[in-house]
Amino acid sequence: MLDNRLKMCAEMVSGKGIACDVGTDHAHLAAELVLSGKCRRVIASDIREGPLEAAAKTVEKYGLSDKIELILSDGLKNVPEEGVSDVIIAGMGGETIADIIGNTDADFGDSVRWILQPMSKPEYLRKMLYKYKLEITSEKIVEDGGKMYVVMCAEYNINCALLTEADSLVGFSDMNDPLTAEYRSKDIKRLNKVADSLEQAGKKYEAAHYKALACKLENGFETYDIHEIYAYLNELYPFNTQEKWDNSGIIVDNYDMKCDKVILALDITNRVVTEADRQQAQLIISHHPVIFDPLKKLSFRSPVYALAERNIAAICMHTNLDKSPNGTNGVIFRRLSERFELEGEPELFEDCGNGIGFGFVCELKEKMKSKEFGMILKEIFGCETVRTSADGRYMIKRFAFCSGSGGSMLSEAVAKNCQAYITGDVKHDVWIDANNISMALFDCGHFHTENLVLEELRYVLEQKFPQLDIEISEHSTDPCVYI
Repeated sequence: MLDNRLKMCAEMVSGKGIACDVGTDHAHLAAELVLSGKCRRVIASDIREGPLEAAAKTVEKYGLSDKIELILSDGLKNVPEEGVSDVIIAGMGGETIADIIGNTDADFGDSVRWILQPMSKPEYLRKMLYKYKLEITSEKIVEDGGKMYVVMCAEYNINCALLTEADSLVGFSDMNDPLTAEYRSKDIKRLNKVADSLEQAGKKYEAAHYKALACKLENGFETYDIHEIYAYLNELYPFNTQEKWDNSGIIVDNYDMKCDKVILALDITNRVVTEADRQQAQLIISHHPVIFDPLKKLSFRSPVYALAERNIAAICMHTNLDKSPNGTNGVIFRRLSERFELEGEPELFEDCGNGIGFGFVCELKEKMKSKEFGMILKEIFGCETVRTSADGRYMIKRFAFCSGSGGSMLSEAVAKNCQAYITGDVKHDVWIDANNISMALFDCGHFHTENLVLEELRYVLEQKFPQLDIEISEHSTDPCVYI
């Protein structure tokens, strides 16, 4: 009656109470669970009338109308909670299954076993399960009709970790099982194929990331000394180039200074530390220093306290990253040159000597209207809003930019004969000055002009350490909301 996918689902059912088969189709699984004696009662639900009519024929055929209840339900919305010990959701996409679990208001209790068989994106489903505090306790690969499928069993665990993207791809099936090895081999080929396509499309960050994921899937994770990671970053963005007032470097130690998981963030906030802790990361690399001014008091609400308490190290790269040709401003220049047709070589905006400095001055090949220029900046930086001067130049050709809080450098842009200046955190008096001299000033936000450097950091680290699990924090977000 059952194909191999559903046979494995049936094997994983606990049989301790009522089983619920969501998206039952013909109710074959429900019938098998009752006929085999594994379950005394089964709820079979579907979102459409047609499958339920087909299910009713199966129930009637085997005389199981007193043991199988058919329910019209969108996911789990109409399914009664009482007595349910197992929920089976099979034959749907991983995203759909995750949505069904995440969108239910029902409380099925902490002891419910979730048996899930995604037809696609099992990695997405795994990651979401752990966000829902559902830990995968068993995972099998089955072959059916010449194709291989994942079947997983998950149970509630309030203390379960969060999965990184790499974790979710690796999964939890037994590597000694030949089917697992074959399934993983196909996944590795798929990831490398995606990487090749991205590389041909000129998307170097994404291509390198997929290659690194494939490497981890094939060779596993590796632990590195944090000082080794620091030394490599120092080669690329020398820490001795930081400004005298800055505080870049290894700011917080952990006990053994080794790591196999790294979180990247613009700022080390309490949410970022919690995310790193739940992903079992031992190191956070940030742009802004988590300790900037001398600490006279350490509150338990401080991210520094949280780092020390959870044994997570921190490397911070601030002005040394801003000054580097391949750092924050270098990334902005590449983004601008992808969208604007520029002429000539860029020149340093604030030259600090030895070929490094803050920002660049560029020239457009053709003049552009200020509003059009600003709209493209909004897309480049992913801003919800861009502030611009009311009386700025209508047409722009020569412009300067500096990441972060560079409003105080407006006079330098004027001295370099620029018609426009791009930065963040512009103060009121700077807007007045810009309007007085008809400068097209664009405030794209401190966060948005700097957060894009995280992709560059992941890129260079994955090039050097492909078996290091590197995740850009989900909580590296704009600290402001706009209403």
